[in-house]
Amino acid sequence: MGAELRRMREQAGFGGSQLARALGVNPAQITQMETGKTGISVERLRTIAAVCMCVNEDLITALAEIITGREKPGWWEAYRGRLSTDFLEVAELEEQARTLSTYTITFIPGLLQTSAYATAVFSQTYPPIPQHEVDLRAEFRIDRQHIVRSGGTPYTAFIHEAALRMEFSGPKVRAEQLNALLTRSEAPGISVRVLPFNVTGLPSPVDNFTYASGAIPDLDAVQTDSHFGNRIIDAPAHVARFRAILAQMDSSALSEAETRDFIRFVKKEIENKHD
Repeated sequence: MGAELRRMREQAGFGGSQLARALGVNPAQITQMETGKTGISVERLRTIAAVCMCVNEDLITALAEIITGREKPGWWEAYRGRLSTDFLEVAELEEQARTLSTYTITFIPGLLQTSAYATAVFSQTYPPIPQHEVDLRAEFRIDRQHIVRSGGTPYTAFIHEAALRMEFSGPKVRAEQLNALLTRSEAPGISVRVLPFNVTGLPSPVDNFTYASGAIPDLDAVQTDSHFGNRIIDAPAHVARFRAILAQMDSSALSEAETRDFIRFVKKEIENKHD
């Protein structure tokens, strides 16, 4: 929301102080709204839009719907103060999305992980974190999965072969994770597509990322995931780059049926190796 307000102001050619004078507020209030430290009412949103001469009614309506939806605290608020805001922002982004697409290179997507696999992933964090923190993060990750398990938010997961083979845990947990992935790949609203090692023509390596489609394309956003933390990207040019990457993956990845056959093959390899 803050990023959209800032973009609206900048497109009108206003500085923060200019907008504050036009609204009759303190410049600090503009800063707080644009950094997300202060909430905003639908009435204030429409006033800002009018002052900034924004005539994109689809955008204004979509932002108003987001504000209205925030009147009831999100489920992730129960974790506030226990987890960093990075985790909460990811959950909020997913909750507001109309569709979700992910690309993972190093691990099975969080929205499709089993509890044991999620625990194993967080146990590999360096420097190591206490066990209670590992358990809390794994619990939060499983709670996030309701957004795709319900089938209400269409979800496409592009998974690199490396993620299927990464050794985060023992063979039992890996085999169980792959079996769960097979089951979830057949659930309504979920599409799983594997990118094998031998696929050519893919974009240069990027971080694991989530593409969240908003109510209108102007509200699409991307969340990248790296060892240095999460980052949410909403600049149109950067979002367009990730949209192009997804389109290329869609044309290069195995089909859903081929993906299931491939996952079964990898799972069988694991089971045969440790019989």
